[in-house]
Amino acid sequence: MRRWGYPEGYAGGMRFPEDVNDDVVKRLRRLEGQVRGVQRMVEEGQDCRDIVTQLSACKAALDRVGYRLVVAGMRHCATADASAGDTPEMDADELERLFMKLS
Repeated sequence: MRRWGYPEGYAGGMRFPEDVNDDVVKRLRRLEGQVRGVQRMVEEGQDCRDIVTQLSACKAALDRVGYRLVVAGMRHCATADASAGDTPEMDADELERLFMKLS
């Protein structure tokens, strides 16, 4: 079964709470600045070791953004209030697929 253009097995319409969105946007803006700094380093012909070090930091920062979203997915999309009869938006398989995309 396909949902809203997503391949079978993927959650469609998943939304994060405002605090998660704010945190992720802040991290991405910081990362954007880091990437621009690396671009400037390349344009200026700086030492390749310094450039690779900064690229590594950018990659780690991007990984942390992805992990933040997966954790938020676990907290907000894979949990439901059973006493209210709610069902989770995502199941364990969907979360695993999202996590594996980051590796």
